Amino acid sequence: MALDLGNKELIEKLPKEGVHCYPANPSKISRNRILSVIFFVIGLFLVFIGLLKVSDTIVKIGLMVIGGLSCLISILVFAQSFLIAKFRVAVDYNEKSVVLRYRYSKISIPFENFDGRDGTPDQAEALIDKNFKKDATFYLVLDDVFEDACYQTSSSDLESVDDFKQLREECFQIAEAYGARNSTDKVKFYYEKDNEGKDEGSTDLDALIEETKAEKKADEEAEAAKRAEEQAAREAAEAVEAAAKEAEDAEESDN
Repeated sequence: MALDLGNKELIEKLPKEGVHCYPANPSKISRNRILSVIFFVIGLFLVFIGLLKVSDTIVKIGLMVIGGLSCLISILVFAQSFLIAKFRVAVDYNEKSVVLRYRYSKISIPFENFDGRDGTPDQAEALIDKNFKKDATFYLVLDDVFEDACYQTSSSDLESVDDFKQLREECFQIAEAYGARNSTDKVKFYYEKDNEGKDEGSTDLDALIEETKAEKKADEEAEAAKRAEEQAAREAAEAVEAAAKEAEDAEESDN
């Protein structure tokens, strides 16, 4: 399939061996570990209460089930934190595949099935990005074009923005070289069906960064101008008040 759809010259330019690993964001790893320990302790406490302190059978079973599930999920999350510390996404040139950890699974997408493209945040992510994050978050879709599901990672998922940029560049090079996106047998998403025949291309990351910087700079300048206006208004008010007081003092001295 790679020979039919791909570009032999571009394939030859790709590394022939090696694995490039991209670990998860350390702060997310630490947060997951802390939360998993907290919920594990809560789960044990609920199990303990259910076994020793509650006499009602239904309540006892309910507490034990909830506590047991909390402990189990906490153990899984804690264990996963060590896995994603090794890599969240990896590009394996030995096996010719892009590998990612999704929840508790390790998913491998062969190069000849792979497409990488810029992604977009869902509504919840967009709200968080807008209101709670100072730096822009960028998204990358990792897609097996012959499967219904596709996966997305972001610059906040990985250890650094530089890691994200490098992963994005590698994925785009692989997708362009192997050409799976050009297959007529690929699964088409709703936006591809609506815009069939249109090639909008992928959004350039550097352009997005520059646009974000420009917006941030404009906001900062507007805020600075607002503060300057408020300061000027306060100074004018103080000047008027001082002049009025001087006039009042002069009038009292004349009398």
